Amino acid sequence: MRIFLDCIPCFVRQALDAARLATDDMQIHEQVLREVLALAKDLDMSQSPPVIGQKIHRLIRELVEIEDPYRDIKKRFNNAALKLYPKMRQHIIESEEPLATAIRLAIAGNIIDFGVNSRLHESELEKTISDCLAAEFFLQLDAFRRAANEAEKILYIADNAGEIIFDRLLIERLPIEKVTVVVKGSPVINDATMEDAVLAGLHKIVEVIDNGSDAPGTILETCSQVFVDRFKEADLVIAKGQGNYETLSDVDKNMFFVLKAKCPVIARDLGCEVGEMIFRESRTFRNTVDLMKEAE
Repeated sequence: MRIFLDCIPCFVRQALDAARLATDDMQIHEQVLREVLALAKDLDMSQSPPVIGQKIHRLIRELVEIEDPYRDIKKRFNNAALKLYPKMRQHIIESEEPLATAIRLAIAGNIIDFGVNSRLHESELEKTISDCLAAEFFLQLDAFRRAANEAEKILYIADNAGEIIFDRLLIERLPIEKVTVVVKGSPVINDATMEDAVLAGLHKIVEVIDNGSDAPGTILETCSQVFVDRFKEADLVIAKGQGNYETLSDVDKNMFFVLKAKCPVIARDLGCEVGEMIFRESRTFRNTVDLMKEAE
């Protein structure tokens, strides 16, 4: 997915939010803003939004000299999600369709996105859970269950800290002997790293690897060769969150995207409303399959 003009104000807002979170120094705030505006001036609009996001957050970390400005926020939301985990797991056990309920809860966790909403409070999580459990949405459950059962290697690309504990609920409903979970190679925004995966206990039930990158998405060109090889080998990829949708939606791969559409640009690309729950097979892969069938 390419950058749209509407993304530019969002980049500026996100950069200023991140700078203010990292330091009270107004001179650094101004410097960040000026440098981001300079980046935007020569922006290649054909690239995906996380390409400039990666540059912005590298710049901020360099200026404030803090490796992970979002560390405290990540801890807060990890702890909040861990407290909710037993109750959410019980919802799944008691539901008529456990897999569908686990998917709904995984999507609920996608609200923990400080790139989109820097003012989110832990108290909002329970309402989001209730809303996602009750909402009607298009769920390709049979296609997903079939893809998971037929796959030999499943790659689950995680998104944010805190959210990764919601992801565990879905991962537990998959054939876990086939699953590898992927986190970021180093901190960016509140994206999950190995530290968050370990806190979620995922290393005890599945293999966990990092992608070697600090992009707020999965830009294959900036990922490690180890990850790229695993991505190519996977029969099924589950890609969580907006950043992964932005970077992988044009990749021809058997893939399901799992997210809440939290901005108008994403909603327009997906053909849905802002706030809508998305659990959807890759259009790019489906188009390739349909073309192959027509050629037979």
